[in-house]
Amino acid sequence: MTRPPAGESAREPGKQDDAGAPEDAAQVPAGKVDDVLLTAGQRRKAEREARRQAKDAAYELRRQRKKSKDASSWRGRHIVDSNGLAEAFPEPESTELETGTVRRRITHGVVLVLLLALLVAGLVLAGMIQRGELELTLGPGKPTPTPEGCPAEKLDYPANKSVSVNVYNASSKEGRAGTVAEELKKRGFSVKKVDNGTTEYSAPAVIISGPSGHAAAFALQRNLPNTEYVQDARKDGSVDVVLTGTFVGLVAVPKVDETPGVLSCPRLAPKKTAPATAPVTAPAG
Repeated sequence: MTRPPAGESAREPGKQDDAGAPEDAAQVPAGKVDDVLLTAGQRRKAEREARRQAKDAAYELRRQRKKSKDASSWRGRHIVDSNGLAEAFPEPESTELETGTVRRRITHGVVLVLLLALLVAGLVLAGMIQRGELELTLGPGKPTPTPEGCPAEKLDYPANKSVSVNVYNASSKEGRAGTVAEELKKRGFSVKKVDNGTTEYSAPAVIISGPSGHAAAFALQRNLPNTEYVQDARKDGSVDVVLTGTFVGLVAVPKVDETPGVLSCPRLAPKKTAPATAPVTAPAG
């Protein structure tokens, strides 16, 4: 019976030697060879080394955190800086307005005040016109130059059909000139123009003619009561009748005075005539 060679101890299959290796290493799976080869002491040493490396890694991590310390947090608490305070408590809006905004507001205020003033003025004027305190006329007015004096010649009453007359309404009552024109037509006067007009006189009616229209103006004064005569520089014999707000109506036909007379100029004195001068005689010598 043979003995095993020297230096080798008999071992049974499947048992480990002093090194802890299995009897048949080829039979151990490849993924577990390292674990099998390590002894208990080596495993403890490897575990200690792993714990030391973990501590070193944790220490290094703490050092890195200290170096790159975030100023917005401390011990896990968030630190509020000036930017955070500004976001949490924004400053109130400034009460000062921009220059353009101020100018626009001032302009709007001025426009509103002017519009209000115009509205009030319009209401006041409308009330005055309605009450007859103010007379509003449309269209161009007729010139009424004032002569030096009232014509003083005695005039005969002419035939109505020979009188050419224009009628103007200087009052706030619409249609007054048309009504008077129709009445004058019925009395035989030749009415040429009917329109709006103006006058600076306050008489109920103003009669205007040139020097050649004195007789025609005289006839119209006898048909329209309380009139005032005004002479202008026209060359023809036409006559203008301007009706004001105080005009009431024509004189009734039976009451028209057709006797000779003079023109009525309440605001003018008769024309002055040159005073007679005594002849100058030489003193007796």
